[in-house]
Amino acid sequence: MRILLTANASYVPPRGGSTRGNLVWLEYLAARGHDCRVVAPSLAADTPERSARIQAEIEQQEIHVQHVRTDHKLGFDVLNKSGVTVYSVADPARLRDVLRQKIQKYQPDWVLVSTEDLGQTLLREALAAAPGRVVYLAHTPQMFPFGPASLNPNDAGKQLVLDTAAVVAIGNQTAGYIEQHLGRKPVVIHPPIYGKPPWERRDPDRDGLITLINASAVKGISIFLALARRFPQYAFGALPGWGTTAGDETALAELPNVKMLRKVKHIEANLRRTKILLMPALWYEGFGLVVMEAMLRGVPVLASNMGGLVEAKAGTHYVLPVRPIEKYTTAFDENRMPVPVIPAQDIEPWAAALEELMEDRALYRRESDAAYKAAMDFVPGVEASRFEQFLEQLRPAGERQPRAAGLAAAKHNIAGLTPAKRALLLKKLREKSGRN
Repeated sequence: MRILLTANASYVPPRGGSTRGNLVWLEYLAARGHDCRVVAPSLAADTPERSARIQAEIEQQEIHVQHVRTDHKLGFDVLNKSGVTVYSVADPARLRDVLRQKIQKYQPDWVLVSTEDLGQTLLREALAAAPGRVVYLAHTPQMFPFGPASLNPNDAGKQLVLDTAAVVAIGNQTAGYIEQHLGRKPVVIHPPIYGKPPWERRDPDRDGLITLINASAVKGISIFLALARRFPQYAFGALPGWGTTAGDETALAELPNVKMLRKVKHIEANLRRTKILLMPALWYEGFGLVVMEAMLRGVPVLASNMGGLVEAKAGTHYVLPVRPIEKYTTAFDENRMPVPVIPAQDIEPWAAALEELMEDRALYRRESDAAYKAAMDFVPGVEASRFEQFLEQLRPAGERQPRAAGLAAAKHNIAGLTPAKRALLLKKLREKSGRN
């Protein structure tokens, strides 16, 4: 198969769980002999400081890419990462042009549009250039053009999603959300980001950090900071991510018991240092991949009751309440995200849960055991081959039924007719064929 993926998010380096999940799928498909390509923006290196920061991030994550060539006319670099060709576009305004050109030239069997496409400009372009052959990868509910969590709900975007050949949801909670607000049943395929066994469980008796991943407003940095101030005796760790702003980093640096973590190739390197993972997200989550990654190492997770985090917790304890974000300002931050209005939070349930886990060793071990068992029940069933099988069996939107399927449907319909109606149908068929 020839597969082209597009999203309005960097893939070198990858930004967040959605890009990590998509890359795992593509790298698996490339290893299986499929021709896989990505059209995505590069990170803006508009100042020497930002350029150095991006390069440091690539080195920290041990990302190895081969620079194939540069297209100066359309302004993109052609990179090769683990067998996947990435067209890394410098100017976001040229992203649609590059996508259109690559679809026309490459003629992919499937165009995958990931939800990092807030105005659905890439989805619209993909449907125009490859009608019937577009698949919508539904990761982030805020980027959907429908539903109460959407940052930009609109009927035109909703119709574009309905026009795709298929919608893929990353979890059952998100699938239910899509079915309710889009009116279409998606296919559920969990991204296989967990690596291969054996998975190393962390020693429950070791000390470690209370960690927040992607320390930012929407991920609940306000709760994290309040807890760090409440418990100066505990060591906290914050990992910057796609949502972290300079203001977030300043607030974290002011607290002596908060350690800034480095971005790494495998999240396991930071999870080994983590005793408890905090996931106090204030917006609706698609799944919460890092929740399952932490539990796979026996790390208990305190998670908010927002969307797919409940599913990712897999029945373990400590799903805690938050006051969700309900509105955003008209301003955008340096990460090109709308600035949310953060409601005042009640941190008492979070403080009580954190303190009892930190102070009661027997309780901590029970929760660690439960987390590990839940993850071990779930992760082995997540297979990369599921995505390949899905694409191989999928048919373009609007394509006629295969002959065998059509005959089976016809036989089923005929069997449901009364004897009189069957006799009338047979008479008409004979008249049509000239055999009276």
